[in-house]
Amino acid sequence: MLVIKSLTEFLGGKFCRLGTLQRAHSRPLAQCVRCHIETEHKCRKVRIMLLILLQLLVFASCAPPRCDPKFRGQCKPIIEEKPKCTDLILSYCDDMPYAQTMFPNILGHKTREDAEAGTEYLLISVAESLLGGDCNPEIRMLGCSVLAPRCEKEKVLKPCRSTCEAVRRRCSRTFDKIQMAWPYFLDCDRFFVSDQEGCYDPLEGLRGQEEGEAADGLDILLTADSPDTLQFTYHSNTDLISVLKKTEEQCSGIARTYSIGRSMEGRELLVIEFSNNPGEHELLEPEVKYIGNMRGNEVLGRQLLIYLAQHLCSEYLLGNERIQTLINTTRIHILPSMNPDGYELAVSGVSDNNYDFEQEDQRYDSWNIGRNNAQNIDLNRNFPDLTSIVYSRRRQKGYRTDHIPIPDYYWFGKVAPETYAVMKWVRSIPFVLSANFHGGDLVVSYPYDLSKHPLGHEMFCPTPDDKVFKFIAATYANAHETMSNENARCGSSRTHSQKGIVNAAQWSSLAGGMQDFNYLHTNCFEVTVSVGCDRFPPEEDLAFAWHENQESLLSFMETAHRGIKGIVKDEKGNAMKGARISVRGIQHDITTAENGDYWRLLTPGSHIVSASAQGYTTATKIIQLPSRMKIAGRVDFVLPKAPVNFDPQEEDLSYDKFDPYNQYQHYTQMADLSQNQEERAEKPWWWNYFALPGVPSPTWLLKQY
Repeated sequence: MLVIKSLTEFLGGKFCRLGTLQRAHSRPLAQCVRCHIETEHKCRKVRIMLLILLQLLVFASCAPPRCDPKFRGQCKPIIEEKPKCTDLILSYCDDMPYAQTMFPNILGHKTREDAEAGTEYLLISVAESLLGGDCNPEIRMLGCSVLAPRCEKEKVLKPCRSTCEAVRRRCSRTFDKIQMAWPYFLDCDRFFVSDQEGCYDPLEGLRGQEEGEAADGLDILLTADSPDTLQFTYHSNTDLISVLKKTEEQCSGIARTYSIGRSMEGRELLVIEFSNNPGEHELLEPEVKYIGNMRGNEVLGRQLLIYLAQHLCSEYLLGNERIQTLINTTRIHILPSMNPDGYELAVSGVSDNNYDFEQEDQRYDSWNIGRNNAQNIDLNRNFPDLTSIVYSRRRQKGYRTDHIPIPDYYWFGKVAPETYAVMKWVRSIPFVLSANFHGGDLVVSYPYDLSKHPLGHEMFCPTPDDKVFKFIAATYANAHETMSNENARCGSSRTHSQKGIVNAAQWSSLAGGMQDFNYLHTNCFEVTVSVGCDRFPPEEDLAFAWHENQESLLSFMETAHRGIKGIVKDEKGNAMKGARISVRGIQHDITTAENGDYWRLLTPGSHIVSASAQGYTTATKIIQLPSRMKIAGRVDFVLPKAPVNFDPQEEDLSYDKFDPYNQYQHYTQMADLSQNQEERAEKPWWWNYFALPGVPSPTWLLKQY
């Protein structure tokens, strides 16, 4: 305003526009023109001055205000308030030995919200589950002392370097085990100070608490591996992986974790394996698998398989003879969650707005939130429909119901990454027996899934191995505390099930089911176990559910040792891979594994068994299986070369073709799965939980970075 006033006084009315001068002073136009010419030179100088003054005004307006505008007519300097102590309200730091902190904190976060949004706070919030309970709460409290430092007398106090160094010496190996770098914000030399500089112990109060609880802790240590220590709470996807990794570490001699792939949203499909020689198929040792959480909102099976993994580990270490025999003679594979994306959605309780309901033409409301995967695909209808192929060929002479190739047209549809991963998995390991766990009912269903009736009406549709399937299904149901009880029935199976088992097609016909695919494409006999009427039961029911299913889970795996086993060799003693094992009266063969060994599930009684291979003469034996025999009978075969005039059946090479057109990649153009697949494979299992979209990747967590 002062500058503008000075300009007005300087100009003093000496400059005018032609029209304005003429009207204001009634002067002739010529005189005004002379006046305009005389003043034009002065105007140029003034314009330059105005430009300079305007620039000064702009700079002045951008500078911080030097007086408080609330005081009219007065000008008082604004004094910036110094940071003050504030209440400590970070939820994961509420047990720190002080009540006040200050922002900006030691890391430079200006507000509590900034601190909560950082990867550092996320790390300390999941430290307990991530590290498998080790170094807790030390790591969390150490992190809190940096994220929310102690504040006294309006001054920040830094934590003691000696405490940080002691924790790092004890906990560095824990971070190494999960391939994580020591977090930068726990750098003892950078964010911590010495005792002489007036530090404080962030673990103050924890020492006395540990000493006071030492006596009680002794009892806990003595029973630390007991099943009674299972945490009967729902495990997040992070918790699930952490538990499996910790179990692998505790039972490193008999346990191994491995990934079979990733979900649509990039979550790892992690399997834990139990064997006295983990990682290898042992001769004549049957392979068994359990799959849970195929439907994301059917969660009880997921929890039961987590508990089973912990139980197998702890009981083996405690010397349980039954568990030791089971693990030493069986290779067990457990995939607790086939649909981790659906589980996340089911837990959140909100539907995904990206689902295209009109395209899928299905009702999707609160009762089935998370049922499907992230593509809105029902995984139990996404496998190749091989059952329809069997039905179309059933009138042909000598038709087969085993090792049916995947039709080419299947690959031109939607194949979920979870489905793809499981198909590759079951083709790579010679599984003998399997169960997948669902919810919403209390029954064991067995193949076929699909009804012969063209409209899918309720029709009993047995497989050639109907007796075997009824036997293994009944094994689970009878060992369950209530499943075989008629009064315990619930859900839609009540009108069809008998003593806790039911033919799936008669109950609810569906195409593309996983258990039909296992039976018709591989050697594996799979059933579906619905473990409870409530798809997502309350946590207080988990302990009871484990108690109900514990014996069934063990008894079912032991069923893999029923029937016969053996090795097929040629006359020179060479193992024969792919030889066919046939049982007269059962139109379903199984094939030998890499080392020529096989397992054939059979019910007690007399059987005529044959072994055959292209170019070799068939060998046949008659066997008798006693009803009380719980160990597979040994039946080996030696196949001589066939005569010259032997005309073997033309070999079907189409079975070996898996995704022959690489069609799977056609629709899996996901940023994380396809573009960064190689990079993802190199990242540790926990990386996805910190690498969030729209946020810089916390590469400081990686040891190799």
